[in-house]
Amino acid sequence: MPFDPSAMRPDPVPPNDPVEQLVALLARIPGLGRRSARRAALRMLQDPERLMRPLSRALDAAAEAVKPCRVCGNLDSRDPCGVCRDPRRERGLVCVVEGVSDLWALERAGAHRGLYHVLGGTLSALGGVSPEDLAIQPLVERVAKGEVEEVILALPATVEGASTGHYLADRLRPLLVPVTRLAQGVPMGGALDVLDDGTLAAALRARRPA
Repeated sequence: MPFDPSAMRPDPVPPNDPVEQLVALLARIPGLGRRSARRAALRMLQDPERLMRPLSRALDAAAEAVKPCRVCGNLDSRDPCGVCRDPRRERGLVCVVEGVSDLWALERAGAHRGLYHVLGGTLSALGGVSPEDLAIQPLVERVAKGEVEEVILALPATVEGASTGHYLADRLRPLLVPVTRLAQGVPMGGALDVLDDGTLAAALRARRPA
């Protein structure tokens, strides 16, 4: 069966039905799905003053205030973000992650006390993602300044994650900075943001050379 690009597009938003507009927009949230979106919409419509209006105000405020951190790529209302500003962080330890959800997962686990660098994805020949599409050059420039003492590759245990890790290790090798990667506890094909806190902490503690 030939690939149909339209199958990857979200459902269109009905123009004249407020309820269906709400359901269609909620269904675009990853992991929610149309049935869950319909249940969420119904619950909000049944109590709009307590659930819907505060959510609307919070969404507007976040859309205006939250931006990518110019240092690490985290999402925050401050720039640099709260993690980069924190004086208690180990400034020489930089953990490289695929996306902001992985950064938040590691913060939730409390397993990493250094800084971060968000790549914005992983290399993929089939998906057309090249090094120029990711925040790789900013990472190289950041390490080249001489303040980074170790780079931890906390990338997903997938073919794309492994390829990206090998590429980064090769790019960083001339800078003579130790590059390590997560070890035990991360199953093949596993995404960091769905792992439990203990598994993430164990994988960071048992990291090995890349």
